[in-house]
Parts: sequence; C-alpha cells; structure tokens
Amino acid sequence: MVQNVNNNQAVSGIRGSELQKIQAGQRGVGFEQLLQETIQQKQEVQFSKHAKERIDQRGIEVTTTLMNDLNNAVAKAKQKGAKDVVIIGPKEVFIVNIPNNIVVTTLSGAEMKNNIFTKIDSAVIL
Repeated sequence: MVQNVNNNQAVSGIRGSELQKIQAGQRGVGFEQLLQETIQQKQEVQFSKHAKERIDQRGIEVTTTLMNDLNNAVAKAKQKGAKDVVIIGPKEVFIVNIPNNIVVTTLSGAEMKNNIFTKIDSAVIL
C-alpha cells in the first residue's frame, strides 16, 4: 500500500534535521549544496556526551575562535597520521580521537597540572 506523506507530518526513520534538509531541497536548495553542508559538518570536530558534560562542569567557553583552532589542530594532526591527540590551549586541554573527529574529554587549565595523559600519540599546542 502506497501512502502519501505531506511535508508537515513526521516521517518515521528520518531525524528532524534530515527532514528539514529534505524539505529545504524541495524549496529549491540544490542537492549538491546539501551534500557539501553534510560533508562539512562531518569534517568538523564534534564533542562526545562526556566532553560536553566536562565543558559544562568546568565552565569552559567554546567560542567560534576556539572551534576554528580545534578544527585546524585536528586537520594538522590528521595529516601527520595521529590517532589520539592532546590539544593544549591557553586555558584548556582537549583529548581528541582524530579518526572520528570527536573530543573525548576536556580539562581546564588548573586541572592540567600534575596530570598524566595516557594513550596519546601526539600533542598540538594552540
């Protein structure tokens, strides 16, 4: 049985953001543009649930500048073949899994002292 679905109904199996993109495509946004946006999002650093919790707990401000710095650091580490990296900023540290572009955890500047980072194959200083 074929069923028509109007644009205002929820479609099972499609996330809200994906449905919005599909609907945007119906309003004249080209497939190529949607594809490029999706690729760009996948190339940007994401934060694990644990990392998001640590950012909130530690009062770390994630600015556009910081995100650009993290994305650039991850790109450089990826070019060098790094897998798990500690990225050291002026006020914070991020542990990043490079193949998955995911910040695994983060520390504030005060917590960096007397800490040992294990299972890290590279470091990037911002």
